[in-house]
Amino acid sequence: MSKDTCDVFCFDEKKVTSVKEQINDNMIKDTTMIFKVLADPTRLKIAYALTLERELCVCDVANVIGSSTATASHHLRTLKKQGLAQYRKEGKLAFYHLDDHHVKELITIAFEHQYEEKDYE
Repeated sequence: MSKDTCDVFCFDEKKVTSVKEQINDNMIKDTTMIFKVLADPTRLKIAYALTLERELCVCDVANVIGSSTATASHHLRTLKKQGLAQYRKEGKLAFYHLDDHHVKELITIAFEHQYEEKDYE
């Protein structure tokens, strides 16, 4: 059986230097926060719902996730705070949508990957 590690320690100095120069620690930190926010199953469900519909009001989201509007609002505020969602007011209703196409693509690609790996019906 083969091991999934190197049997000796060596590295390509040119590649390592190039990669290190391209990695910005602040960007890594900020990007980590996106994944932390989406790691919560309820927030991921909300974000995915917002890829299926352009926008949803807080009451719609509460029904999708099976919660109170207060709980839905809390999760939506978290998505907004991290720059993943935005909202607009229309009278007494607050409608949320994903911030931009990058966020939608990130979520869509993650779900497409899962569907390729497993057979969901």
